[in-house]
Amino acid sequence: MLDVKPAGRLQDNWDEARAAGMSEPELLLYRSNLLGADKRITNYGGGNTSAKVRETDPLTGEAVEVLWVKGSGGDVGTIRLDGFATLYMTKLEALKGLYRGAEHEDEMVGYLPHCTFDLNPRAASIDTPLHAYVPRAHVDHMHADAIIAIAASKDSQALTAEVFGDDIGWLPWRRPGYELGLGLERFCRDNPQAKGVVLESHGLFTWGDDAKGCYLTTIGVINRAIEWLERRTEGVPAFGGARHRALPAAERRAVAARLMPAIRGMVSKEARMVGHFDDQEAVLEFVNARDMGPLAALGTSCPDHFLRTKIRPLVVGFDPASPDVDATLAGLPAAVEAYRQDYAAYYARCRRADSPALRDPNAVVYLVPGVGMITFAKDKATARISGEFYVNAINVMRGASAVSEYRGLPEQEAFDIEYWLLEEAKLQRMPKPKSLAGRNALVTGCAGGNGSAIAERFLREGACVVLADIDAGALTEVAGGFAARHGGDVVRAVDMNVTDEEAVARAYADAALAYGGVDIVVSNAGIASAAPVDETTLELWNRNMSILSTGYFLVSREAFKVMKAQGVGGAIVFIGSKNGLAASPGAAAYCTAKGAEIHLARCLALDGAPYGIRANVVNPDAVLRGSKIWAGEWLEQRATTYRTDKEGLEEMYRQRSLLKRPVLPEDIAEATYFFASEASAKSTGNIINVDAGNVQAFTR
Repeated sequence: MLDVKPAGRLQDNWDEARAAGMSEPELLLYRSNLLGADKRITNYGGGNTSAKVRETDPLTGEAVEVLWVKGSGGDVGTIRLDGFATLYMTKLEALKGLYRGAEHEDEMVGYLPHCTFDLNPRAASIDTPLHAYVPRAHVDHMHADAIIAIAASKDSQALTAEVFGDDIGWLPWRRPGYELGLGLERFCRDNPQAKGVVLESHGLFTWGDDAKGCYLTTIGVINRAIEWLERRTEGVPAFGGARHRALPAAERRAVAARLMPAIRGMVSKEARMVGHFDDQEAVLEFVNARDMGPLAALGTSCPDHFLRTKIRPLVVGFDPASPDVDATLAGLPAAVEAYRQDYAAYYARCRRADSPALRDPNAVVYLVPGVGMITFAKDKATARISGEFYVNAINVMRGASAVSEYRGLPEQEAFDIEYWLLEEAKLQRMPKPKSLAGRNALVTGCAGGNGSAIAERFLREGACVVLADIDAGALTEVAGGFAARHGGDVVRAVDMNVTDEEAVARAYADAALAYGGVDIVVSNAGIASAAPVDETTLELWNRNMSILSTGYFLVSREAFKVMKAQGVGGAIVFIGSKNGLAASPGAAAYCTAKGAEIHLARCLALDGAPYGIRANVVNPDAVLRGSKIWAGEWLEQRATTYRTDKEGLEEMYRQRSLLKRPVLPEDIAEATYFFASEASAKSTGNIINVDAGNVQAFTR
């Protein structure tokens, strides 16, 4: 059994020197960021913080009390001041006179904008009353795993009293909203000595009279829970002890790389999903445990958990003692369909008259014994975060099942939150997805001008991109720039020689592990050479053929394997050359290899059509800026051939074109994006020349 325990106590990270001179809102921000930085305190996007601050009314000039509280959809770990909603406390108090009872509490959210202070555009969340009506200046609401382990236990009220005595109270489960806010107010009035309260199956509320005091109370209460759980669980086998042994790391990754494209295809029929793989020790301990199946079936407890993960995961039928991936793949369609039907039945059992329509019935979380956890969501960040939330749920189940009996949230309660009309309204306000959202791309030759421009175009449209190149140093630099601009989640770099079968296969396995599969493949890796035919060596000939023809074949062959496994089609784009259609003097090897490349794309279009796999070609000409193939001998050779110098070559090419315009990497990227996107969904076997007009290269 793996030794998986909480990573020590929470540290007091409050820096008096840094906090000195901060305003009350700035102290709230500082406290929030400190708490949100540790996932043992709260999960991404979960929990909230607040402070009641004296402000000057912009209309009357009078001093008024204003509630600063995390706005809707924010994350306390990364929030900035503009992420807080601000509301007049007098108006929030006045809302009590409008309240018509628990059956009408949702309508109170519509009144919150009327309480806005200073025209703040940040929307207030459903949790606002929970902070407003606690009669303390500073309030924290956190989802610490150690606390929820107690809150999600069968006898959570008694355990709360055992751990905290009178310092921390307990309230029974109630959905977040106005009624819970009033309940917290009553608790505080009745228990003035209490420092906080545990909410059954949900989390922790703590409070204080100043920002630092509130922070210290929060981490102190969580540390008491961590210490108590460690004492109570010492020597107790987690989840009933081990049933399976984890496969070695390389084997785990190999299994996941085969499973993920197949699962992705099954769950991407309506909208493409992006995957994430996690085989950390906490996950392996759970997926290999005797009680994993029954515990997973109970579902998660904290509302934040199952909103990200659905109420329960799908357990994949894989036996690590007799690893048969082919048999597992054969059984996946029935397992996925059974999950869909079970989810639809859950919806039918629990739906209300005004419930939103059934949403995507596919699982988010897939647990694979001996291997780890796979998650799928609409984008990489959400898939990763969903996995993080399920790790939180695993930690909760570990603690609760060791000290008591774990309880998931009752099915109807879970449904009423998942299909809450207020949650539906939030979903409807989400911005329209970008054109390549949910798409995964692999681009070869990504360290050069054309490749990096193509990757940039795809990233701007919401794709995840695997950057491949043989130049590891240049690739690292390019990948770092992309990650800084677009975020680390959506960029992966793989060192790949397109002529090496094993390297190409590894790159696709890495893509499967990173994102679940590949939808778009751009073969852009290239070289250029020039020599009269009688001076062309066999080595030069073979080098051109190896990279520009064989390399494109190897990359395409692996793309076909992944795309066919997914079963949702795909787009392959070759970056060819004018030279593939119109020969140039002194470049027989290069021109011939480029011609073979174009014809290979036509063959791929024929073979791929039954599977929805499209293959097209973008033919550039004379893209000098940023192009690596023009950085060496090719530039000098071409300048010599055309009897000009290096500086005059670009101008010569521009004047040679019909349109008299330079061709830039961004122009190649735009044409490639067209072939990769749904705008060209009915195009395959086609060529776009991006050469500013060259009559010799006209395709017809």
